[in-house]
Amino acid sequence: MTKHTLLIISLFLSVFSITAQDYKFGKVSKEELQEKVYSKDSSAAAVVLYRTHRTYFNYVKETGFEVITEIHERIKIYNSDGFKYATKAENLYHSNGESEKIYGLKAFTYNEVDGKIVKDKLKSSAEFQTEINDYYKQEKFTMPNIKEGSVIEYEYSIASPFYSSIDELVLQYDIPIKKQIVSISSPEYFVFKPNMQGYLRLTPKISAGNGKISFMNTNRGGDKMQVTTSYDKTEIDYLTNISTYDLDDMPALEDESFVNNINNYRSAVKYELQYVKMPDSPIKNYTSTWEDVISKIYQSSKFGSQLTQGNFFKDDLAIILANKDSAMDKTAAIFHFVQDRMNWDGYYGYYVKNGVRKAYKEQKGNIADINLMLIAMLNDAGIESAPVLISTRNNGVPLFPTREGFNYVAAYVELAEGNMLLDASNKYTKPNLLPERAINWFGQIVKKDGTRKSISLMPNTISKETVSCSLVLTEDGILKGKQRTVYSNHLAYNHRNKFNNVSEESYIEKLESATNGIEISEYSIKNQKTIGKPVMESYVFLMENQASTIGDKMYFNPLFHFATEENPFKLGDRYFPIDFTYPWEEKYNISIQIPDGYTIESFPESVKLVLPEGIGSFLYTLKPTTTGLQLVVDIKLNNSVIPAEQYQYIKEFFNKVVQKETEQVVLTKV
Repeated sequence: MTKHTLLIISLFLSVFSITAQDYKFGKVSKEELQEKVYSKDSSAAAVVLYRTHRTYFNYVKETGFEVITEIHERIKIYNSDGFKYATKAENLYHSNGESEKIYGLKAFTYNEVDGKIVKDKLKSSAEFQTEINDYYKQEKFTMPNIKEGSVIEYEYSIASPFYSSIDELVLQYDIPIKKQIVSISSPEYFVFKPNMQGYLRLTPKISAGNGKISFMNTNRGGDKMQVTTSYDKTEIDYLTNISTYDLDDMPALEDESFVNNINNYRSAVKYELQYVKMPDSPIKNYTSTWEDVISKIYQSSKFGSQLTQGNFFKDDLAIILANKDSAMDKTAAIFHFVQDRMNWDGYYGYYVKNGVRKAYKEQKGNIADINLMLIAMLNDAGIESAPVLISTRNNGVPLFPTREGFNYVAAYVELAEGNMLLDASNKYTKPNLLPERAINWFGQIVKKDGTRKSISLMPNTISKETVSCSLVLTEDGILKGKQRTVYSNHLAYNHRNKFNNVSEESYIEKLESATNGIEISEYSIKNQKTIGKPVMESYVFLMENQASTIGDKMYFNPLFHFATEENPFKLGDRYFPIDFTYPWEEKYNISIQIPDGYTIESFPESVKLVLPEGIGSFLYTLKPTTTGLQLVVDIKLNNSVIPAEQYQYIKEFFNKVVQKETEQVVLTKV
């Protein structure tokens, strides 16, 4: 058989394989049901066999254009870990009496039973609707009769009146996608700018189409004796711009430790509306430059004008500023007043919800209500302050000019002692310590003239956890000790947020369960509610089975339950930055008294590791003493964010940390 013949046969088989796959709804095959594993990713718990996501514009005579999105997905579930993909949820936006709606849902689960394909229809009892907040509700459904090997399939449409904001077109899931066709078609009147994200470079096919708007006009004539009615139809033809992503074998997006927001790195495309030009109408601009975005936001009555409504707090402000001479003292006093007075209602936003006046009176509001109020009070006190637009960590990073990219606002203050970022929405923040939700790369300072300036939101101050222990190890492997732990900066903030409203008994239970076998007594804590100072906790503890004895030798890890036993970085390669949120340091100073009658035979060597460019370091120093051992361990990461290019350094660094921290001391009985 010639090579030419083999090539023809290969091409024929390839074409046959493609055509044999039927993507029509309901055409699930036995081959799909019998598939045991995805050949290109054997670890996948499920795979999308096929999906289409088609977004287009539809004209409704009474209301104008609406956006229709049609979704069809067929998913293969290999094992029980894939069962979660049998639940589908859509968040639907609603505002000012208008809302997005789902319609045309049909869904089936397919299983092979005794060689036959059996399908189960989704029942209405498996569909749920919940209110997420004032702006979103969620429609969710769970497929019936899910088993290992099932194939599920569903299709539905979403109608949205909000054509100025098209949902992001997601091209990559947490599981692989064998075949997908994602498209967006928009009339020539709407000019969108596509913003691609993700580490995979994907290019759409661009094409053109045609659309039509039809009007039926009613004409009435005649006289009082006889009325005549006639109809004439008017049609307007327009061009459509179509972008199509026809993709095969899209890999799963693998999450890993220390990722800001994995969705920032998911392959997707956001179509941002730049302007609308309807026939015989002027151009209506939406977004084109950062200056346009900032100007529109500042001009809103829910933003800029909120900064000049100061009459309602003048009396309180006079009391707050009494005996405060320096700008620093005035800033701190106003910040703590707003922080103590106001209660966050759980809603983000850079536009006020209630307005600063009403929020001040009710002592409750969203992020903008609280922080725009703070800015207004600072400005009235003569402290130069400005809003900072922020996108929270779960909202992504606004790399392109966009109003939707922001969902938060904080305060920026310029003082002789240095510039500060302030957020009074949390009871445990302090100047230049933002809540973790707001630490997301950079923000935009909004100035009075509508201009802007970028500002880094990443902390520079190291947050420390310092542990001091005095330990006694008994011959039967029981460890008795006294521990003192000090948390500073963000680690203190986190501790207060998690545990200040938890009873001491519950907290101790959580502490004990976090370390199997520990028994805690004589617990005490200081500075729990003193913002700005480190949190200090102390207790006595006891742990069993902390050493093993073989013959006349005893083995134990001198770091005991403090040791890092697993490298958090497991992927061979990484395409997105390592995000620690803030620089941090963990330091352990441990003295260990060994059992009487034993001598030290061997112990781990001391080591010091330094990462390139001063990113971080690791120090491990273990020395014998007259009664046992003295151990100092110090691991420090000086940067909040480390580029993906330095991933291999970090991975190897933590490999060595784990290796060193799991080494053991050997004692010999005298």
